[in-house]
Formats: sequence, C-alpha cells, structure tokens
Amino acid sequence: MATVATTIGLQLNYKKSTLPSSPFLGRKLQIKYPFQSMQERMISNLKVSVVCAGGTEMVVDLVNNLFLGVGVGLPCTVMECGDIIYRSTLPRSNELTITAPGVILALGALSYLWATPGVAPGFWDMFVLAFVERLFRPTFKKDDFMLGKKLGEGAFGVVYRVSLAEKPGLKEGDLVLKKATEYGAVEIWMNERVRRACASSCADFMYGFLENSSKKGGEYWLVWRFEGEATLQDLMLSKEFPYNVEKMILGKIQDEPKGIARENRIIQTIMGQLLFALDGLHSTGIVHRDIKPQNIIFSEGSCTFKIIDLGAAADLRVGINYIPKEFLLDPRYAAPEQYIMSTQTPSAPSAPVATALSPVLWQLNLPDRFDIYSTGLIYLQMAFPSLRTDSGLIQFNRQLKRCGYDLIEWRKTVEPRASTELRKGFELLDLDGGIGWELLTSMIRYKARKRTSAKAALAHPYFDKEGLLALSVMQKLRLQYFRTTQQDYSEAAKWVIGFMAKSGTEKDGGFTEAQLQDFREIEPKKKGNPQRNALASALRLQRKIGKTLNQSIDELNQQRKSLWWSRWIPREE
Repeated sequence: MATVATTIGLQLNYKKSTLPSSPFLGRKLQIKYPFQSMQERMISNLKVSVVCAGGTEMVVDLVNNLFLGVGVGLPCTVMECGDIIYRSTLPRSNELTITAPGVILALGALSYLWATPGVAPGFWDMFVLAFVERLFRPTFKKDDFMLGKKLGEGAFGVVYRVSLAEKPGLKEGDLVLKKATEYGAVEIWMNERVRRACASSCADFMYGFLENSSKKGGEYWLVWRFEGEATLQDLMLSKEFPYNVEKMILGKIQDEPKGIARENRIIQTIMGQLLFALDGLHSTGIVHRDIKPQNIIFSEGSCTFKIIDLGAAADLRVGINYIPKEFLLDPRYAAPEQYIMSTQTPSAPSAPVATALSPVLWQLNLPDRFDIYSTGLIYLQMAFPSLRTDSGLIQFNRQLKRCGYDLIEWRKTVEPRASTELRKGFELLDLDGGIGWELLTSMIRYKARKRTSAKAALAHPYFDKEGLLALSVMQKLRLQYFRTTQQDYSEAAKWVIGFMAKSGTEKDGGFTEAQLQDFREIEPKKKGNPQRNALASALRLQRKIGKTLNQSIDELNQQRKSLWWSRWIPREE
C-alpha cells in the first residue's frame, strides 16, 4: 500500500494556483494523466504496472476512473475540464450574431408591443407621462371661474362658457366649464389620455378636478379651451346644409353652381375629418360608444370637426369604464350588437395585466367597429336630408332592421317609390362610379367584423379629390377589391358581368345579352365550401381562445378593484 501511495504521489503533483486561493478548496490540483499524449499515457501506465504488485494495479485504476475518467468528483475550479480549456482556445467575437429565428422573434415581439391599442405606448403613458403631466399642468378651483352662458345640459352634466375671475379682461367664452353629474372621473381620465396621445381628435382639454361640497358631496369639474358652439347637428338641421359649412371647412366658396357634385365635395371633407379623429381615438385604445352629430363640434381655430363628450368612452388599453354587460349609447345611432365586446369577456383585471392582454382582446372583438356603424349613419344623414330629423332616422332604423340590416336590400325596397330627396341622396352616393355608396355599405353592416375600420375607410378611393378618373393603378385595384369583397353578391356580380361584357359578343368569344341576364339572376349557393369551412374553424378557435382568456382573467379579477386611476385627479385641499 505504501508503494501505491508513493506512485500516485509521483503522478498527481500539487501546484499553486494562479487564482486566489479558496478557503474551501485550498490549492488547485493539477492532474496531467488524462490530458497527456497517447505515448506518455502508455509510459505512465507501464510505470504504475512495474511499481505496483498484484492487486495494487486495480486500486490505481479505480482511483484514476473515480477522479480522472469520470470527472464528477471534483468541481471545475479544481479540475480544468477539457471542454473549458477547448472553449478558451477558440477565437472570441465581439460582434452581435444575427440569426433568422432571432430576427423573427424580435420582429414578432415588437409588432405585438406596438399592435393596437399598444402595450409599449400604454405602459409609457400610464407610468411615465401621466405622472410627469401632473407635475407641470396648471391648477384651478371652481372659484377661479366666472360663469357665463349655459351652452347645454344633458343627462351627464351642464356646460357653461366661462372666463377666469383673475383676468376679467379676457372675453367671455375663452373657456368652457362642465359640471359632471355622472361619469366625471371617467371623462377626466379619457380627456387627459386623448390630450397626450391624439390631441387633434377632440376638443382642447385643459384641466379636471374634484371639488368637495358639504351639501352635494364631491363634484367633478372639467375645463376646455373654447373652440366654438356649433355642433354638426346644429349645422345639419339648417336648410342650407351642406353649403353653410362650405366656407368653414374649405376656406372659400367653390366656383361652381350648386348641385350634388358640390355637395359631395363638402360632405367628403366632413367625413374625412371625422374618420381621422376616430382613427386617432381607436389607435390609442379608446372607443367612444356615443358617436352622433350632437357630439361633434366645429373648431373655429383649426377649421375642423372634433369629437366631444367622452363620458361614455371606454379605455380598452387599461380597461377603464369597461363593464362587459353594460352599454352606454344613443339607440338612434347604436350598432345592432349594442356592446363593444362580447358579454362573455371578463371585466378588466389590474392595469398592467389588462395592458399586456389588450392587443389580443382587441383583435378578437374589434370594438372600434361599433363607432364605425354610428359614423356610417351620420354619413347617411348628410346624404339624405329626410333622415336628419329624429323621426326620419327612427323610421330608417326600423326599415333597415326589417331588411336584416342589409343596406343593399333597403335600397331595393325604397328606391322604386323614393321621394325627390331620397333620389337626390342616391345620386350623390353614386357619383364617380358609386364609390360613396361602396364606402357607406362597408360601414353599415350587421356583423361588426365585416365593417371597415377608420384607417381602412380613410384609404378608400372615395377620399380622392379628383374622383374616380384620377385614381392611380393601385387605387383602382383597391377599388376593385372593395367591390369584389362586398358581402352583397350582386355588387361583385355586377363588376364581373361588366368585365365579361367588354370581351365582346358571342361571335368573338364573349357573351350575349341573354346570357349576361342569366348570370345576373344566378343566386349564390348556401352550401358550405372550403372558404366557409376554414372560416368556421377559425371562429371555433377564436371562441376557444376567448374562453381560455376569460377563465384566466376571471381568476385575477375575483375581487372588485378600486378606481386606482382616480388618484391622478386633483382634489381640493
């Protein structure tokens, strides 16, 4: 045994480590045997065999296998493992290695973070901008204002034109003050969000605060800069509409006689401004839920129409003012579904969780299409004077409901016996190949998912100022796409039949008039096809994903959360 110990001592030499000594490991053990060349290794084995007698060779092999061959008995700080030494000899690159999977993953993450309504902008707005804005904005109290003319009164509050008491030299009406009787905290939050994200979409909001009263309790007050009194409803009820708006929005009177072409240009501009304002709201995750002419005001400073009254709005980025089974709307302008999202959608969880999940819920439900339907009704009112009154709009809604909310079917029903005003409206919408009618039918549809978005509507050829003849090649292709994707089969059939008719007569390989008439009378088949089956599968998957999300969020929302965001609203000291 002494001989064995001596031999092992010859092969396992201790050497001081260049690294700082460890109180637990002591000196580093240098083991040469496993890393020697093949010839040296054979000589070492020969030395051990010569010195050791009988069974002692087995003891040495056992020690070698235990500490050297297996390599798990000692840590790498003691044993300089071969893979570590090998890696240390490789050249090191200081450059970032870009791989295709890494690029795809990074792009996917970025697209999700910035997808509507925006996870990354939401966190920045909620945790940074909202706090910083509180530090620098002005402060007011009720006593700082001198009340002037009452501008309006509704179910949710009273609005006054006011001036600052400390500056009596200012003209009355420099500011607008609203005492909110309901949803005041919500309206303050929405207006501050809009001011930070899309200020041009709504009236210029200044300040909102809560003032405590011993008699009435807390009252919410909101302050805007005065931009004008005229709403789109006021202007539409005038017999001169749309000519009374012409100079306001275009800056001049057009050099052409009065007629549907001139009226179309004015209505076109109003619709463009309204859709632009809606697109700003929807891009930041806010759904208004109460779009109507009374809530659209003309700004005299910017010469544009802006949206007001955000008390019924829902901030779907963080879930504020969203309750699944509650709807706040005007039944005259409400979409058929009444709710902006499915009633099976759970109430919003905590703000960070809601923000992280917001793109998924937005794409599953498309809540912005609710406002699009209301905007389509406003477009309809501007085109048809008889629908601008409450009674006319209510009658239209009843007729549309009987037609299954199919605008094409409604036209077929009323056009044969239409009055002069109705015929004039159809003529206006049919200008430039009917692109106005196409835009209208893409907005007023029964299914929310089949309606166009505000951004897509702004890209419609209807907003080309020179009309259909001046469209570019891409715009013409997009127009044909809108036509062929109409839910009404007759619109697509008309386009296809017109295209076939241009190919010539039967003699030239085309179709006769009789054959074309047969094509017109063909009814679409109701049986399933691969496209419909794929759509059904996608809808089933959507419902399954929605159900899973509902269950997960319900677990996080078992207890009703307090209005955490109300801490940003100033209170009277």
